[in-house]
Amino acid sequence: MGSQRTGFFDRLGLSDTVTRWGRAMQAPGAVSTRDLAAMRQQMLASRNRIDSLAAQAQSELLARTSGADGIDRPDQCDWAERAAPWRQRIRPRGHVRPGSPHEIGGGVTLFHDATEADLSLRQDPAPPDIRGPAFGLVLEVYRFDGSFLSLVQDLPEAAIKGLTLNHFIAVHLRVSREQPIEIYARLNIQHGPNQEQIVRQVDIRDGVGRAEFDLAYSKINEKRLEKAWLDLILESPEMNRLSIWDMVVLRAPRADI
Repeated sequence: MGSQRTGFFDRLGLSDTVTRWGRAMQAPGAVSTRDLAAMRQQMLASRNRIDSLAAQAQSELLARTSGADGIDRPDQCDWAERAAPWRQRIRPRGHVRPGSPHEIGGGVTLFHDATEADLSLRQDPAPPDIRGPAFGLVLEVYRFDGSFLSLVQDLPEAAIKGLTLNHFIAVHLRVSREQPIEIYARLNIQHGPNQEQIVRQVDIRDGVGRAEFDLAYSKINEKRLEKAWLDLILESPEMNRLSIWDMVVLRAPRADI
């Protein structure tokens, strides 16, 4: 078992590096300030890499156990994914008074139209009674003179590979709100020089939100699909706290009528 572990870390290029760090830190006083600072940066970068790999391994293990990932898949679902900030750590964990646009990690970007945006967003561990996600995003908004705030999630290539007009795409949320707030989901699909946008209000009941996009009513060119992304749009978020404890995007063939 020990040799297997060593071989695995050797393949990642980490074993020799960690050994060098250990030797250097046995006598840190002999290391120059410049080298010590460079070493620390390498350590932080490696930690981020290991955290990302660990999150991917956890997602794969959950996917191999039927239903363990907490994703409610419809019949014939051919792709489903929990967005990155809900399954792996993001750094920095918190963001205060962000501008627009502002990348928060995991392929998620925050947008708003406010000139005065007294708000914070942070990643917290998911409550133990919610099965599947490891983390959630908690948004606290105080003074806010804009009309909307949105979280934009880039969708991976797997989401559009083989996508047809016979598919529907859905987003499933787990949320808690201090005050009622309207949430809209907007699916954006780039196909050639054109962009298709479909907007749906998220129907939230008992903390569970859903929105579906039936592509049969769209005008996408199946042969020229390039990229897709999803906006979660919060209308008038001032003086509110919104916790998004899960976000899953999936697709499946629509039922024949």
